[in-house]
Order: sequence, then structure tokens, then C-alpha cells
Amino acid sequence: MSIHTLLVLYGSQTGTAQDTAERIGRQAQRRRMRFRVEALDTYNVANLISESLVVFICATTGQGDPPDNMKKFWRFLFRKALPADSLCRLDCAVLGLGDSSYPKFNFVAKKLHKRLLQLGANMLQPVGLADDQHDLGPDGVIDPWLLSFWQKTLSVYPPPAGLAPIREEEKLPPRYVFHFLDEVPVKQIEHLQTPDNKALPTSLQPFPARVVFNQRVTHPSHFQDVRHIEFDITGSNIQYNAGDVVMMRPCNAAEDVEQFCQLLKLDPECYFTLTSTDSSTAAVPVRLPQPCSVRFLVEQFLDISAVPRRSFFEVLATFATNELEREKLVEFSSAPGQDSLHSYCNRPRRTALEVLTDFPHTTAELSIDYLLDLFPEIQPRSFSIASSLLQHPDRIQILLAVVKYKTLLLKPRKGLCSSWLASLEPSKDVYIPLWVKKGSLRFPHDPDSPVIMVGPGTGVAPFRSAIQERAAHGKMANVLFFGCRSESKDFYCRSEWEEKVHRGHMILVTAFSRDQEDKIYVQHRVKEQSKLLWDLIAKKNAFFYIAGNAKQMPTSVCDALKEVFQKEGGISENQAHEMLDAMEKTGRFQSETWS
Repeated sequence: MSIHTLLVLYGSQTGTAQDTAERIGRQAQRRRMRFRVEALDTYNVANLISESLVVFICATTGQGDPPDNMKKFWRFLFRKALPADSLCRLDCAVLGLGDSSYPKFNFVAKKLHKRLLQLGANMLQPVGLADDQHDLGPDGVIDPWLLSFWQKTLSVYPPPAGLAPIREEEKLPPRYVFHFLDEVPVKQIEHLQTPDNKALPTSLQPFPARVVFNQRVTHPSHFQDVRHIEFDITGSNIQYNAGDVVMMRPCNAAEDVEQFCQLLKLDPECYFTLTSTDSSTAAVPVRLPQPCSVRFLVEQFLDISAVPRRSFFEVLATFATNELEREKLVEFSSAPGQDSLHSYCNRPRRTALEVLTDFPHTTAELSIDYLLDLFPEIQPRSFSIASSLLQHPDRIQILLAVVKYKTLLLKPRKGLCSSWLASLEPSKDVYIPLWVKKGSLRFPHDPDSPVIMVGPGTGVAPFRSAIQERAAHGKMANVLFFGCRSESKDFYCRSEWEEKVHRGHMILVTAFSRDQEDKIYVQHRVKEQSKLLWDLIAKKNAFFYIAGNAKQMPTSVCDALKEVFQKEGGISENQAHEMLDAMEKTGRFQSETWS
């Protein structure tokens, strides 16, 4: 009997879908099944008609958009020319990863499931809709879904007779083997190369942009450190529009790199090459130079300061020889132990590096060959661009809120990327590898279309870019609702707004929530400006935008806007809802929110 191959295809934005895909790969390996795990855009989608068994793991980003590494696949799959029975030989299943606090919860997974059915695929089970808001996180849905998936799959594709599954406590072979070199390679260069003059920077070949400005824009007494940071992109060929985002990968802090190398008894100045093992179909990561130093691997590749996922504990548990440590690690990697894991790891935001120090006996047993099985790759971070090339040629500016907070743990928690960027001194020698991608916000080309923007806090960043760009093109119908805590402490870009108001480039409406006894937010100001808004939206076809934190603000602003429609238009609650829906369908209502 032939050994069946399971293909696991993932579309991942932050690495969670990739982690889940790799976990399914390990489960297939334990069940003696051949498997391949690939990102959707690296897979040749034309081969899908000849596959027999595929699991799709996909996240939903932004406003119901597919992740960057499945966009090419997405366009291909939705071609009208594809025959209705083209996937009739395919057995498959779809697992979505999403967050139900967003309006288009798991939209990509639902749409993919429907499209695969249209193309004749046989679904082994209903689409799985994992939810970050679940009490147990995404695993609350993933665990039972996988249990059912393996029951169905193994009944259709039984493992070879006489081969028992590999037990959970047994180590699986690593994906890669490290080969250490006796001496440092001559002229080994691992820092950024200047990209080809004609090529646009990408994640694989970013542009080394110099940091030319880095200043705090909140009052020294304000609880939050927010930075205005500027990068010089001269010679990069980067073009961007209002609403676009800049991408960059952070580095681990020097003290964390040192501690990690000490814990694992690694010499940061040692060099190695990597090869895939016989049991692995994984290609050597393209971002790792060959040969590569341990320092580069730990500083720029392994995500050692993230809160580890359950898969981390699954792999770590197989190294435990100390009984107490083994029991705890097995509990953390089991379905019933997810509440304990949440209390130990997620609630206090404990990092993977801190976990290693908590399990010293197990850490001492770790083999370096498993580092890439244990730690995910550092994921790029995205920031709304807060400037326009028309006002600031050869520059990208961002507004960055530095993440720092206390938990039960003694050491304050810090955001990896924001702390790293905030620490950079503007100088000739500080270069940040970056690239730009299209954002989800699109601004109208028609010079007569008014634009209404609601951007409290750092949500104002894309609107600063839009106002600069529109003003440079002579588009003066710009209304900005800006909200913050205090006029004297966190009123970003104040002098710029005042100058633009003075020149007639915009109308500014502010809400300072803590400057009086009653809290005043942007949604209150939206209601107060009902006549202006109704005139712009109903009579002048204005576009309406929201950007900022996804908690309550977007919903509250939408509710306020619907009240404006009811009050000024004399329409019912239902009609107001339909009016906002119609605006969204035609792109006249857009939002970009983050949690």
C-alpha cells in the first residue's frame, strides 16, 4: 500500500497560521504519513488538480483580506475561467484563524471553503473558525477540529500496516542539521546589501534606510512614549501613497542575545551552514546567509522574546529528563492544560527566553539542531506611513507608540519592535531594513470629493499622509476628527494642523478625553458635527475613514454616524444601517483598525 501525502498549505500574516500548519505536519509525521507544509504563494497552484489530500490554514487580515503570502493563490483560485469540476479529485479541509471582535471574522476561510466546493472539491468536514476571543484562544476551536480531522482522514487514508504511530513523548527528527565551521569565513558579510538600483525593495531584499530623526512627541510627564521617526529612503525607488504601510523586522535586544547564548552554551561568533534532514521537505530559510553566524541567527532570525505558542512546549517537552519539568511541559502542551498555559504564559506575557530559564534541566538537554523547530522566525511589523512624498521627498515618517507595561512578572514587558526603534539614535551608521506595501485605505482621486477622517491617537498617522498629499494636489475638502487624552500632553502634530487650518487646507475637530470631568471622545464630536457631516456625505458624496485601536472606538464612531444619518436625514435606524452598508460597498466608508 502506498504512503499517502498530506499537503498543508497556509496563508499567514503574523505567523500563527504557519505555526498551526507546522503543528499539523508534526501530527502527520507521528501518524506515519508523508507530508509537505508550504506557504500558499510558494506552492504552484496549477498542481492542485493532481493533489489528493490538502488542508488549508488561513488567517484573515484587515477588513476581510487574505494574508500577503496567499494573495497570488487567491487571485488564481477566483478566476472565472476555472471549470466547475476542476478539483473533483481533491479531499480537503479549511481551518480559519480570526478574531470575532472584527466585523469580517474569518472571512477568508469562509470564502475559500465556499470556492473549493464550487470547484468540486470534497470537504472532509465543516470549515473550522478559530477565534482569538475564545476563552482558550484559537486552540479552543483548533483542538476539537483537528481531532475530528484525523478521525476522518485516517479512515479514508489509513497508515501503512504494521507501523505504530510515533508516541507524543518521542522526539521527531529535526528539520535541519547545523554544521559548524572551524574558522570564520573570509569576508563574510551578513548585514544589509544595498539592493539593485532598479529593483523595488521586498521582504527578502529590503532597503537599508538611515534613521534621520527620532523624537518623543508626548509630554515628558505623559504615561506613554510616542515617537516621530523619520527614515531616509534616497536611492530606494520606493514610491508610496497615502494609506500605504512601511514594513520592518526588529532585532532582539543585545542582552537577550547574550543571555540566550549563555543558556545554550553557544558562541555567538561561531559560523555554521544548514542542511535539511532526510525526513524534512523544508527548504533552508532564504533569510539566513550561508554560512551564518550564531549571532545573526539569534539577533535577527529567532523570535526568542515573543510569548511562545503551545507548539514550543510540545517540542520542548520531548527533551525533558527531569520529572517535574517534564510533567509541567506535557501539561502545557496538552488540550486540558491550556488554561494553565494561559495563566503561566499569555496573561503575564512571559517570553520564550524566560521559559527556558524556568526549565533549566530541559534547556541543558536542548540540541541546537532543533532551534528552528522550537523558535519561529521574527515576523515583520507594519506601520502606517505618516508622511507624503510630495511634502517630504525621499522620506518615510511614522508615529510609533512605544509598548511597555507591567504584569505579574517583575521585569516590565516591552514591545520588541517599538523598543528597538525607540532606542535608535539618528546617525550615519543606523540603518533599518524596510520595504513598503499597499495599505487597505484608498483615498478618492476626484478633487471635489470631500474626505472625513476619524483618527484618535496614533490612528491619525495615515490621515497626516492623506492631508499632506491632498493639500499638495489642491484638494482642500478635508475634515479631521482627532482625539487624545490631553491637549497639553499628546496632541500629535498640533502646529502642523493649526497651520493647515489657517491656510484653509482642512477643518479640525478635537476631543480631549481627560481635560474635563466628563470624558469626551471622537464619537461625541461626530454627533455634534451632524449638520456638517450630513451635508458632506449626503449632498457632496464625501468619503468617511476610521483608523485606530479596534477595541470600542470603531463601533462607537459607526453608531454615532448612524445617529447623524437618522437625525439629519430623518430616516429610520434600519435605513441608517443600510446607508452605511452601501457606503462601505462602494468604498466610501473604510476603516483600518488594530488590536
